[in-house]
Parts: sequence; structure tokens; C-alpha cells
Amino acid sequence: MLTVALTGGIGSGKSEAARAFASLGVPIVDLDLISHQLTGPKQALVKQIASQFGQEYITEDGALDRHKMRQLVFNNPECLRQLNAILHPAIQSEAVQQLQSNKDTPYTLLVIPLLDKKSLYYALIDYVLVIDCDEQLQIERVKQRNQLAEDEILNIIRTQISRKERIAMADDVINNTENIHQLHQEVKRLHTKYKKLK
Repeated sequence: MLTVALTGGIGSGKSEAARAFASLGVPIVDLDLISHQLTGPKQALVKQIASQFGQEYITEDGALDRHKMRQLVFNNPECLRQLNAILHPAIQSEAVQQLQSNKDTPYTLLVIPLLDKKSLYYALIDYVLVIDCDEQLQIERVKQRNQLAEDEILNIIRTQISRKERIAMADDVINNTENIHQLHQEVKRLHTKYKKLK
């Protein structure tokens, strides 16, 4: 089974690209989705996070308060390290399980926001597909989607690897500066390519 990593900076269009691949019948393993599921209401990881950081980082319905936690870890590398120590092993375990369950398909798409060559996932990947756009477009898209302030968006961008590093790591790049139709055409082209690879 082939594993294609889909990565790109915030606001680049990863989610839309993943939906386009899914519409073609490609199994999707999405690390962000897994993270949200594992930190949802009354999940075991939430208890660990509350124990480590305090109940103020948990919402009333028992989920991780992602906004408060983001504010904490952006300014505190040690807190980020502690949070990652709780989240990453559980996310990786679930992702590996999902990848193995798709072994009878031509390829699986692993949607991974923060991929670099030191990543735990790098050994699992056969191809890297980067969704790319310029920083200003990233900022505009995230503003519209998440209603975040520009400085908060820039903080997120700074925590991710640079655009140049991402492109250097890529086997394929989709330049997502046009419209959704153009993105879907590129996805179809690469879907045909990946189905033929073994």
C-alpha cells in the first residue's frame, strides 16, 4: 500500500484538497481530525491535559479549549513540549491503525499539517504532496474561515516549517492560488498518477 502525505501551511487549502481526493474514493487519514476526536468531550486525553495544565483549559462540555491552549503554548515552549508529549503518541497510534486498515487500497492520503524530515511519520510516507500558496493568501483565507486576528495567524505560520522547506521536501506541488475548480483538476491528475504507482 502506498501512503501519500498531504501537507501545506495553514490556509493553503489542505482540507479542500483532501475532500477532493475523498470524493474520488481515496481513504483519508487526517491527523487534525484524529487530534480533534481524541481531545473531544470526555475523552481520556482531556483528563491528562486537565491534570497537567488545569481545568481552565477544558470547556464546559469536557473538551480541550483549543483557543486557550493555543495562547498558552505559543508563548511557552515547555508547555508546548508537555502538550505534545500527551497528544502525539496517541495521535500516531490511531493514525498507524487507520493506515493499516486501508492496506487493500491503491493508496491512502495522510493529511499532516506539520510534516518535516524529523517527523515520526516520515518513515511511513512514500510520496509528499504539498498544497502551496503565498503567505498573504494564507492570512486572508484563515481570517475568513476562523475569524482569527492577523497576528495570531502569523504566529501559527511562524510555528510551521517555511514554505521553501516544504516545497524542497515535495514530490508534487499543487499551487492553490486559483479557484476550487483548478484545485480539483490538479487532484484528479495526481489521483491518476498515484493509482499507477506501487
